[in-house]
Amino acid sequence: MQQGTLMRKVKSKSWKKQRYFKLQEDCMTIWYQSKRTGKTESAFSISDVETVREGHQSEVLQSVAEEFPPERCFTIVFYGRRGNLDLVAGSAEEAQCWVQGLHQLIETRSFPLTFALVCRTWIRDWFQKADKNKDGRMNFKEVQRLLKMMNVDMNEDHALRLFQDADKSESGTLEGEEFVLFYKALTQREEVLSLFQEYSEDGKKLTLLELADFLREEQLEDEGTEELAMELIDKYEPSETARARHVLSADGFLMYLCSLEGSIFNPQHRGLWQDMSQPLCHYFISSSHNTYLIEDQIRGHSSIEGYIRALKRGCRCLEVDCWDGPNGEPMVYHGHTFTSKIPFREVVSTLGKTSWGNSSSPQPSMGMSPPSSHPQRYGESTAVQGISQCRIPGHRRHGGTGGQGASLSPTPQELKHKILLKGKKIGRLEDTLDGPGDEAPDMSDDDNGAEAEEERRRAKVRGTQQGSALQKDKETLAQALSDCVIYCKNVPFRGFQEARSHSRPSEISSLSEAKARKLIRDEGNEFVRHNAWQLTRIYPSGMRTDSSNYSPQEMWNVGCQIVALNFQTAGTEMDLCDGLFSQNGCCGYVLKPPFMRDEETLFNPSDPSSWEGPGPTTLTIQVISGQQLPKVANSKEGAIIDPLVRVEIYGVPADQAHQETKYIENNGFNPRWDETLQFQLHVPELALIRFVVEDYDKTSRNDFVGQFTLAFANIKPGYRHIHLLSKDGTSIPPSSLFVHIRITE
Repeated sequence: MQQGTLMRKVKSKSWKKQRYFKLQEDCMTIWYQSKRTGKTESAFSISDVETVREGHQSEVLQSVAEEFPPERCFTIVFYGRRGNLDLVAGSAEEAQCWVQGLHQLIETRSFPLTFALVCRTWIRDWFQKADKNKDGRMNFKEVQRLLKMMNVDMNEDHALRLFQDADKSESGTLEGEEFVLFYKALTQREEVLSLFQEYSEDGKKLTLLELADFLREEQLEDEGTEELAMELIDKYEPSETARARHVLSADGFLMYLCSLEGSIFNPQHRGLWQDMSQPLCHYFISSSHNTYLIEDQIRGHSSIEGYIRALKRGCRCLEVDCWDGPNGEPMVYHGHTFTSKIPFREVVSTLGKTSWGNSSSPQPSMGMSPPSSHPQRYGESTAVQGISQCRIPGHRRHGGTGGQGASLSPTPQELKHKILLKGKKIGRLEDTLDGPGDEAPDMSDDDNGAEAEEERRRAKVRGTQQGSALQKDKETLAQALSDCVIYCKNVPFRGFQEARSHSRPSEISSLSEAKARKLIRDEGNEFVRHNAWQLTRIYPSGMRTDSSNYSPQEMWNVGCQIVALNFQTAGTEMDLCDGLFSQNGCCGYVLKPPFMRDEETLFNPSDPSSWEGPGPTTLTIQVISGQQLPKVANSKEGAIIDPLVRVEIYGVPADQAHQETKYIENNGFNPRWDETLQFQLHVPELALIRFVVEDYDKTSRNDFVGQFTLAFANIKPGYRHIHLLSKDGTSIPPSSLFVHIRITE
């Protein structure tokens, strides 16, 4: 067997092992072979790869930068929280060959036959695991053992009958393609075939008009159904003859249902579909807390990888905690703790390179920077201003537009490719935009002399009151750094009435989760109104030293825009965050509902009846079946899961609910539930739906198997597949649920 490309796998400055890497014939799997032991094992699937970074764009490769030139280095980044794979090729040409090849494979994942290709790859993967002697054959006992590994508990007589039907050579063993036939018989989707035959007159094919009827009546496609039917046939029908006749076979029908068009997530909402010309305060903004930490809050590791991972997940608001460092160089770490430190300049350089990077979103990023000493603040401002020197066109720190056209409420559209700094500021935003603030207002065009005189008097009073505060700020805050703060001046929160009287839309307040909860409980409507015109940031309690998270939903319910979470910690809270921001091109900005953008709104999440909205919406979910569910991590050999499905609703308190199906004993391969769950939603605009699959255990807590979360607004009704994600947000193909969704008002 050809060994492949010899490269160094780098884990640290002292750990560099040589491996032979090779792309398998299926063009979906990368295998590697140890140079020392010759042992070959599956390394990863292309479906798990999010992107490829060239050069020293990881902390590990930066640590060996003096040893290996950037043109030989590249990093493979995986979905979720799986660690990066840092590689050094033998030459720049070899590195480019792999980088370009991987980019091409990643791009072709959107090809219509992806699901079929993933399934075929998955089958071959299992075959190779069970083929211990690597002779390319399996006898019936090996197949039985493999079925256990694949989460299948099957009657022996039935399994033998399927085995013999697939053994075309009558050799008593199954070779590669024969095993594919065996698998296909094993995975016959009766529920899909029944649906297919319901609309097919001859039970063998769907004509163009029959498919159009299905799309209109079941999938609730109300426009251009015949044109859509033609597109789907051209896209998903595997038979050239059937495509020429404009008909869809049962195989093509299944491929459509398993595709993006057949997903529960509305494909029209995957791209940038919302209005991006509203003020910043009208959006929920994906936000992280202590972004540099990738572990706990006390002794955790600080890394630029935290910023890269957060940005790649669509995070738009990052936290940069700056403290005095050696040799006049500011450092980033969690102050007054034992976390490791990283140079501030490295953080700024990383932000300049990756704030947009490979993302399709040019929407603005925001950063935060607490105090360090005055001399080092000058260093901070110099480094921040250095972002504008990045080689990536259009990327720069936002320094204001100046002149009378400058807006105190800028929009994401206006701020594209800009980085905003949130922090303290000397004086007012108007001073930065329009020039010195100590001059009297120009009232030469004002016909009302009394109004002009009154404004001069007020300006003088404001100047007296602010004088001492400004002087104190100037003593500790470098002017150059203050000038970097545009539109996001940090101010203390002293109540909604005080904010309405004295604050500006360009200012922002930060609240702890406990303070926010009290305001939600006591002044819910005022909180919603406040967030209609000014930004609010919520951060986790200091008691969360394990980097756990609070529920972001209760903060979104009152319109808080910047709800900061610990991105490094998997769990329900991050599932909700990923679920909300998976729409709108994953740009990190989601437009709030209209009633949360109105400064005079009556909406209070604790009492939806106080708001004159539409009546309740009924969400009906028929959970039909599951396919190829994964085994529970660290489960015993031969153990097979007993899966159940729980549907959880997150939204205003009146909508919070969950229901679950019964569990199916010993079947994680193709369980069938056929159960209907129903929910009443009073404020569907704020609802998130989380589908969770668990392994039932009557003596202890159920084990997590997979989940998928999305906003109610992104649900596509009809017969849909839900492609499950792992605990860390990674896709686990071909694991899925098959459901039927109905929405009535």
